Amino acid sequence: VQLQASGGGLVQPGGSLRLSCAASGSIFSVDAMAWYRQAPGKQRELVATITNSDSTNYAESVKGRFTVSRDNAENTMFLQMNSLKPEDTAVYYCNADVKSRSYGPRYRYWGQGTQVTVSS
Repeated sequence: VQLQASGGGLVQPGGSLRLSCAASGSIFSVDAMAWYRQAPGKQRELVATITNSDSTNYAESVKGRFTVSRDNAENTMFLQMNSLKPEDTAVYYCNADVKSRSYGPRYRYWGQGTQVTVSS
């Protein structure tokens, strides 16, 4: 199973970006998915989570600005980021809890990260 994160880039304060995280490989089901971020010199922090029934949770710092969603048919998760601030600058990582067989265990996989830089 591989997770591919994409969509990062350089954006001015107040701007928007949309990140994607696509899971591929031997997949029976994808359960919870999540976005994390890590800024230079800081610990990785949880940004948003989404279950396979579209229940979501957000870090307080992004509530009202970020929206997480998913396309279960494509095993893909998105993060729409609006009203971006310089403090949102970080490498954004995604993870997913995946079962490769119907009666097999669930494993957590991570994507490689995509850089988001908010600067004028």
